[in-house]
Amino acid sequence: MRTAVYPGSFDPVTYGHLDVIKRSAAIFDKLIVAVSINAQKKPMFTLEERVEFIKEEVKGYNNVEVHLLDGLLVEYAKKGNASVIIKGLRAVSDFEYEFQMAQMNKKICPDIETLFMMTGQEYSYLSSSIVKEVARFGGKIDSLVPERVAKAVIEKVNLK
Repeated sequence: MRTAVYPGSFDPVTYGHLDVIKRSAAIFDKLIVAVSINAQKKPMFTLEERVEFIKEEVKGYNNVEVHLLDGLLVEYAKKGNASVIIKGLRAVSDFEYEFQMAQMNKKICPDIETLFMMTGQEYSYLSSSIVKEVARFGGKIDSLVPERVAKAVIEKVNLK
């Protein structure tokens, strides 16, 4: 059984993330979406909220699981019997950071490969940060994130 892990902060999950999940689920027997903390960012949603958003969107996939990631990604992947880490890329600008992380992961655990997957062209501009920024200024985000997520983002923005 080929298992892959798709890690990210997913704050919030976007249609770009869901595109990578859908395509990865079609390639691997099992896909684990690992929701993590990004120490460089102040999250809008709790880890639990982010997990629930993704679980709602992937409930039609029999081979996708959603979990919290705490600790080193490669250690988590090993424990989950994953042989591949999926990293979504939107543009060349994402590659430098992700390449460095992939090299470090390979150093720590040579048995785990990193697969870079480009998001669909229609999502190449899309990021969680952009979604939050557009929402803060009253822009429409319903074409960027699922309806339930859009409502939650707008609610959080209006509370601040």
